[in-house]
Parts: sequence; C-alpha cells; structure tokens
Amino acid sequence: MTSIGGAEMVDWNLAVATATRLVRPGPDVSRDEARAVVAELRRHAKASEEHVRGFTRMATEESHDTPILVVDRPGWVRANVAGFREVLKPLLDKMQERRGSTPGGAVLGAVGGKVTGVELGMLLSFLSSRVLGQYETFAPATRDLPAGAAPDAPSGGRLLLVAPNIVHVERELDVQPHDFRLWVCLHEETHRTQFTAVPWLRDHLEGEIQSFLEETEVDPMTVLERVRDAAQSLAGGRPEGEEDEGGRSLVEIVQTPAQREILGRLTAVMSLLEGHADFVMDGVGPQVVPSVAEIREKFQQRRAKGASRLDLALRKLLGLDAKLRQYRDGERFVRAVVDQVGMDGFNRVWTSPNTLPTKAEIAKPADWVTRVHRKAES
Repeated sequence: MTSIGGAEMVDWNLAVATATRLVRPGPDVSRDEARAVVAELRRHAKASEEHVRGFTRMATEESHDTPILVVDRPGWVRANVAGFREVLKPLLDKMQERRGSTPGGAVLGAVGGKVTGVELGMLLSFLSSRVLGQYETFAPATRDLPAGAAPDAPSGGRLLLVAPNIVHVERELDVQPHDFRLWVCLHEETHRTQFTAVPWLRDHLEGEIQSFLEETEVDPMTVLERVRDAAQSLAGGRPEGEEDEGGRSLVEIVQTPAQREILGRLTAVMSLLEGHADFVMDGVGPQVVPSVAEIREKFQQRRAKGASRLDLALRKLLGLDAKLRQYRDGERFVRAVVDQVGMDGFNRVWTSPNTLPTKAEIAKPADWVTRVHRKAES
C-alpha cells in the first residue's frame, strides 16, 4: 500500500465503492435465467479453446490454468481496480515519494487520494456497462478473484465474461443468444491464447507500459497545466495563437513526446491483438456459430453509432474511439497478411518483439510482409 501517514495516492476502496454505487443495473433476468447464462458462458469459454487453437495453429507448450470468471458489473470493477493497482504501483510510489518531500504533502495526499478514487470510480462505472469480456493480462490473485500461474510472473491472468452486458447486447441486437455468447467467448479466448502461447508477450507489453509510466511528469503543477490546456482544447477555448490539437483525446494531449512514441508502439501491438481476435472469432464462426454474419453486421452497426451523443463525447474524451479503430485497422492487417502468406506466415508475428508490426505497418500490411518474410528469405 502506497501511503504516507495512512494517506494513499489513490483511495482504491473509495474507487470501488463509488463505481459500485453508480453502476447501472443490468437487464431484468430471473435467478434461474442468470444461472443458465453463467453455466452456458462457462461451457462456451471452455469449448472456445479448442476452436481458437485449431484455427490459429497456436498452442501453448505448457499447461496454463487460467481461471474463467463470469462476473457482474461490480465484479468487473473490483477485478480492474486490482489490475490498476498492480500496474500503477511503480508510478504511484514515485509520485508519493515526490509529494512526501513537499510541505503539507501528507494532507494533500489524503485529499487527492479521495478525489482520484472518486474520479476513477466514476470512470469505471461508465465502462462497466460496456465491456462484454476481458482477458486480464496483469491480474493479481485475490481471495475473491483467482488468477492463473505463469512461469517467472506473479500471475498468469484471468478471463472475465461480464454476463449482464452480454445479455443486454444480445437482446438489443435481437440475435440468437446461444450464438452470440459463443461468438463473444471466441474473441476473449483468442486473447488468452495470444498470451499463453507467446511466453514473451506479457513481459514485452508490461515493459512498454512501465516505460510509458516512467515518463509521466510527477510535478503536480506540470500535470495541472497540461490538463488545463487539454480542457481548453476540448472546449474550443484554447489560448489565442496556440495550434489546435487536432481533436485528440484528453489522454493524448497530456502526454510527453517520449510517451507519444511509446504509445505508438503500444497502439500497434493492441491493434494486432484486437484485430487478430476479431479475425479469429469471424473465421471460426461459420463452423460453430450459424448466425455469425448477422451478428457481425449488427454488432458493427452498434459499434459505429454509439449509444448517444453523450456516449460519443465520452468516447472521444477518454480515447475510446481509438480503441474502436484498433479493432478495424488490426483486423484489416491480419486479413491482408493471411491472404498473402497464409496462417503460418502470419504467425511469424509472434516470433519476437522485432517481428511485431509497427504502427505504420498496421496501415500497410505489405510493408510488414516485406520486412519479415522477404528479408528472412534473402
């Protein structure tokens, strides 16, 4: 626990309490219906493993006992707070040390920790009704939330399926529930396969994230100045003479130049992972999900339009529109590479960090093929 005199930089318990209080109720289902949904999601998640590994030709060398957790919205919040706490610990320790050396640092820490806890809770309450599933790569095990074991790592991740959100979307789209639930599980199982079949991927991603966090400004005045500029840009009230930020999100605007460079690499990796999952779920689909074409068409329409004008504004502010582009651009990359060099040729992407596509190569798959395949053959 990062604290001075008992004051944490982020009041994690308050974040959970705030999100749980604000989270919207899920769809109306009976207790028996809920049990049936949970049981079916567990079956589909288990069956998806064979489907995904057969299609991708990716196999783990060792047995990884990755838990499959079917959760409600508050359960998703608790899991993600635990993950945030794990990943952000080095940065928060650094900021705590800086704050502790300033006059009144402990008092500011107590107040700031609660403010940040409330803000994080509000964000998580917003997201908790939108996530269908998630493979938690950096998941610390807790009493209520087990995590798998991984070689040379504190935890091997866990697969979360958010049952009320899956039921809500299948009803909204008016699609066959059995097919939709399996389709979602295929996507999330692909993420689990990516990390269990590629041993170096977790450490590589963690290293990039920690490099990004290490570049974070710890001077509170600098951070406040950037937030002020970001708010003015988003509100259309930037100081006279300053250039427009091009509609970038708040997350992008407060970054340093070094962080933007790291984010470019992270964006490429996440586009690959998300696009690969979309490609696989649709590739496996025709054999095991009879209505996959209808599901994909309706789901794409839902992604594109958003729920409301407020939803679209929050997407932009939080950078969630970039997440949607990652699905689209990454899937195009994977499809183009598989078309050119086949599945085995595509799987060279998992050889090492050097064979991962760059952000530019995501947009131009032929350049990746030339770099990785042509050079290897010459």
